[in-house]
Amino acid sequence: MAHFVAHGSLRLDAVVPTEMNAEAIGFLGRGVPGVPYGSAVADAYPEGSFVRRLLDIPAVAGALRSLVGPDPRVDHHAVHVREPREGSAQPLHGDAIIDVRTDAFDVQLMYYPQDVTLDMGGTLSVPGSHLRRTNETDTGRYQNLLGQSRLVCPAGTVVFLHHGLWHGGRRNDSDAVRYMFKIRFNPAVRQRRLWDTSDLGDPRVAEELSTTFPWYEPATGRLEIYNRVLLWRSLTGDESFDLEHWVTRVSNRPQEEVA
Repeated sequence: MAHFVAHGSLRLDAVVPTEMNAEAIGFLGRGVPGVPYGSAVADAYPEGSFVRRLLDIPAVAGALRSLVGPDPRVDHHAVHVREPREGSAQPLHGDAIIDVRTDAFDVQLMYYPQDVTLDMGGTLSVPGSHLRRTNETDTGRYQNLLGQSRLVCPAGTVVFLHHGLWHGGRRNDSDAVRYMFKIRFNPAVRQRRLWDTSDLGDPRVAEELSTTFPWYEPATGRLEIYNRVLLWRSLTGDESFDLEHWVTRVSNRPQEEVA
């Protein structure tokens, strides 16, 4: 969870079985009808359906529960297709600009049923960008940022993204059609201690939350750490947690008056 809060993503390589990946190509190629906003998973994806079986894979189900809790709501889903040698890429962007929550977040599940090679134009993302609020495609003017991640992965990989992470589909320069299936989930419960918290006191948690990325500016980049502390406090309920006293010192407002 600390990795997700610091990076804005969680990657599960090759967790979907081979036979499901083979089935997915035809399933996604036919298109997936939309579902009403706010649908329960059980209503949106009946038991036994392909998507329900995908979500019931233990690693996927466990990650989803840890991030958004039980019985999340389906915001929407989409099949993203990158055609062979299409010659264009999606602009770098962050989703849902009007979403200014700092104490909660949606997650986007992205499923890749094929091996994604570099020339297939895997999803580009900018680690640690999810708490930097921008106006959707304001970042689209940038083609490359230091430390960006261009997805290369084995078939059956599932990636969970914080809804604010800057990302975009890259140009497909291969001869194969590339598929990606996305579902955005809204939490239905407060996102507080939804995961195994037995190691909250482990020093590696603070180390992970202190991660910096090459694109961070020397000064403004510190705000990412500040906002990260606020999110971690909300997720854990520990209002005393801090990194190098960054939040503590700027929230210090003693109420006792001089006698």
